[in-house]
Amino acid sequence: MKKIIGLLFASTILLTACGNPGGGSSGSSNKETSKESDTIKIGLNLELSGAVAAYGNQEKDGAQLAVDEINEKGGINGKKIELVIKDNKSDTAEAAAVAANLTTKENVVAIIGPATSGASKAQIPNVTKAKVPVITPSGTDDSITVLNDKVQEYIYRACFQDSFQGVILANYAMTNLKAKTAVVIGDVSSDYAKGLSTSFKDTFTGDIVADEKFNQKDKDFKAILTKIKDKDFDFIYLPGYYEEAGLIIKQAREMGIEQPILGADGFSDAKLIDIAGKENMNSVYYTAHFSEKAPASDKVKTFIDAFDKKYSKKPSSFNALAYDSVYMFADAIDRAGSADSEKITKELANLKDFDGVTGKMSMDKNHNPEKAAVVIGLKDGVEETADVVNP
Repeated sequence: MKKIIGLLFASTILLTACGNPGGGSSGSSNKETSKESDTIKIGLNLELSGAVAAYGNQEKDGAQLAVDEINEKGGINGKKIELVIKDNKSDTAEAAAVAANLTTKENVVAIIGPATSGASKAQIPNVTKAKVPVITPSGTDDSITVLNDKVQEYIYRACFQDSFQGVILANYAMTNLKAKTAVVIGDVSSDYAKGLSTSFKDTFTGDIVADEKFNQKDKDFKAILTKIKDKDFDFIYLPGYYEEAGLIIKQAREMGIEQPILGADGFSDAKLIDIAGKENMNSVYYTAHFSEKAPASDKVKTFIDAFDKKYSKKPSSFNALAYDSVYMFADAIDRAGSADSEKITKELANLKDFDGVTGKMSMDKNHNPEKAAVVIGLKDGVEETADVVNP
């Protein structure tokens, strides 16, 4: 996930201003420091304040639980994990600055985050120069891992990408909902939403009777909804984040628009229901990375119980993705027999049949995990169905 809030070139400016990264040619590298240290330092570059802080804070909780578990069992190769937690303030320029700080000042061997696509892309120049591997738990934009047909060497993700979500939702609408006509209402200010729209339109074989657009921070959607209300359509496809999506759902239902509404993993936050009102959250479906209602392994049940015990609540998709991200790094470090950043990077590329709480996964050649998705259906704001869809 995934928001682009600033300009991507800011990351390059910040890179120039930030001295020599830990993996550079002069001075002690983060790899050398890690070998001498009693701990393995992993950075968190997350949205802990700002517009999408709900995502980042969930991922921080999931990562912390995984680290606690690993450390309680003695760590990795005799070393405990130390989390270095930084707030990128839901801002792309700040995300780039945090990445530079983590690699040059904190000497981390790996980074988890950011949660959003724009922020994830903003840090790429800095972490690439530092040769420090990154796993974004929820950055779904396809171009995070592959840009202009070039695989980003140090960038990985724990989630599926936007093109996969768009395909899944289009097929779900046609197969499960038997839909033949759609309205698209998309966020044109977000890379995330634009990618989702493209893959959906490329896959949906029915008619798109209206293609409406909005911008981040818009509040009043009545003009758009008035235009579509009297059209003949089977469902609304709404690629966007919970803030605007919640308002659109609320206003649509209050105007008497009752058709199903489909969205992606940007819906995966309880604030969506708070904004829309649970009475309006019927026939709402979205792709997710994790669900308690989906067929669960013993590992998933253990995770749910442990999360509930630590935080007194049930885990979300974002909690689960960050939890898996820590264990993916732990697996890579263990197989490498070292906390050397470049060795960790190589082992991430070789990840195979990793048993995560968000599913069994193997890393493909583009650094995307091959794994199943879940389509969740809501009734009165409560999860009623969870259909597993394999790639």
